[in-house]
Amino acid sequence: MLVVLGSTRPPKLEAVARALSALSALAPELSRAEVVARDVGEAAPAMPLSLDALQEGARRRAARALELARAEGREAGLGVGLEGGLSVQGDGRAFLMSWAYVTDGRRGAWGCGGAIEVPARLARAVVDDGMELGQAADALAGEVDVRSRQGTWGVLTRGLLDRARSFELALLNALAPFFNPEAYR
Repeated sequence: MLVVLGSTRPPKLEAVARALSALSALAPELSRAEVVARDVGEAAPAMPLSLDALQEGARRRAARALELARAEGREAGLGVGLEGGLSVQGDGRAFLMSWAYVTDGRRGAWGCGGAIEVPARLARAVVDDGMELGQAADALAGEVDVRSRQGTWGVLTRGLLDRARSFELALLNALAPFFNPEAYR
């Protein structure tokens, strides 16, 4: 089986590898899948700021990944879209969330990797000042390019959870209807 991911970011690739490996006993065909990553460009918003934008970004990434694989003449079994960003509430609070969408081209399923409230100054930098979340997390952590490593998740949890783990959980949740179809009939 070919699984095509709508991103080339290392934490997202790691999340897919971890999730598929975790399924070795439940879904051997998934655990042995070939994974390819495709840059899907502008398929998703640069900085999602709502639950709807997060989910739509994940769905678009998965759909575009499948399109690209098929345009290459490769028959992908699953397209995977992973999207992270903020869900900003009416009271100004913001939650960092990771979402996954998986599709075989006929049906699709969502999964969330949890949510963590972000500090007000981080939310203001992103929402009010228009800063990318990765840049704001870099400033908060005093580091460079946390997005490609632990991500904002790692900064906020002092390494207890990282970006790849949040996407891994989201993906396992989204894959449930594919590896446990009896429960979803």
